Amino acid sequence: MNNFINSINGVTSSSVVANFKKNKVLDFSLIAFDEGTTTAAVFTQNVFCAAPVIVAKNHLKNDIKAFIINTGNANAGTGEIGLKNAIDSCSMAAKSLGIKAEEVMPFSTGVIGQQLSMEKFEKGISDASKNLNENLSDLGQAILTTDLVEKKFSTSFNFHGKTVSITGFAKGSGMIRPNMATMLSFIFTDIEASQDDLQTCLLHSVEKSFNRITVDGDTSTNDACTLSATGKSGVNITDCLEEFQEAMDQVCLSLAQMIIKDGEGATKFIEVKVKGGETSQACLEVAYSVAHSPLVKTAIFASDANWGRILAAVGRSNIKNLNIGDVNISLNDTALITHGEPDKNYTEEKGSSEMSKDRIVLSIDIGSTNHQETVWTCDFSYDYVKINAEYRT
Repeated sequence: MNNFINSINGVTSSSVVANFKKNKVLDFSLIAFDEGTTTAAVFTQNVFCAAPVIVAKNHLKNDIKAFIINTGNANAGTGEIGLKNAIDSCSMAAKSLGIKAEEVMPFSTGVIGQQLSMEKFEKGISDASKNLNENLSDLGQAILTTDLVEKKFSTSFNFHGKTVSITGFAKGSGMIRPNMATMLSFIFTDIEASQDDLQTCLLHSVEKSFNRITVDGDTSTNDACTLSATGKSGVNITDCLEEFQEAMDQVCLSLAQMIIKDGEGATKFIEVKVKGGETSQACLEVAYSVAHSPLVKTAIFASDANWGRILAAVGRSNIKNLNIGDVNISLNDTALITHGEPDKNYTEEKGSSEMSKDRIVLSIDIGSTNHQETVWTCDFSYDYVKINAEYRT
């Protein structure tokens, strides 16, 4: 993990204890942007998206000058009252910063179905607005819910003697199954860019990172991923698009893999690589069929080389023209299935040895084309059930 976090010229923030959570930890953040900053975003595709997602989508058409982020309460499933509270929280922040309410984007994460306390917002905004500074480091802690570790990553590149920096934060540990980008993530850069250019770059990075992870197959109501560019580097994105995209891909993939490594109760990091399908989507369907399988995930947790569960997950994937004779499956470097048959060199001892490792690569061939996709997931342990059974207690 990259523990060194670059500040981004034109971005200030403050994270405070507003008592949205019970244990007196940082749970509210205010982020302010200098004039001229542009912001792009992608959001959850859950039909019952949370009130802050609705408001954030509506506000994104404006010049965004601030974010407000609370944890401990998702403000989801809260009806008209929840929507009004999300709008009112933006008004509070706007008044404090001397900007317009529609220039504020709200984000919430936590328990679904409970109304927000506006008194806590008032406290959080009041305290945070007095302490805005260029040090972004507290944001990583303030956005956590069931996460055990902070997820943050910085990188930079030089272009014609000028330095472009990108810093990203994410939270996510459970309710992780992407249909956009399943978690909250906030990425900041000092490049100069239009919203359209930012949106294109963000979508590209998200598709191969946050949209390729799963912990439990659940798509949250509150997911969002933002990219804000202040323009302070003096470098325009159109002049270094390839370099910027490569750096963005690195930031998003690093954050996405941190989410999987910190999956609720996770003990093992699993990479599912599928190639040879008739289309890339076919490869992705097979990868998710395996990655979502509770039987595969529990077997891996137990270091049980029950490879029949992997084969069954491949076979039930929703794709056409899947032929058992085209299927090869390997566990790390150990072949399990070769052309649809148990590999002649496979032994239970080899399989158990590979399953006991904390990083596992499942390589699956389903045909002979060049299409391939990769999905990252984790195992299911006893702690996953415990964490989610006790989530509200």
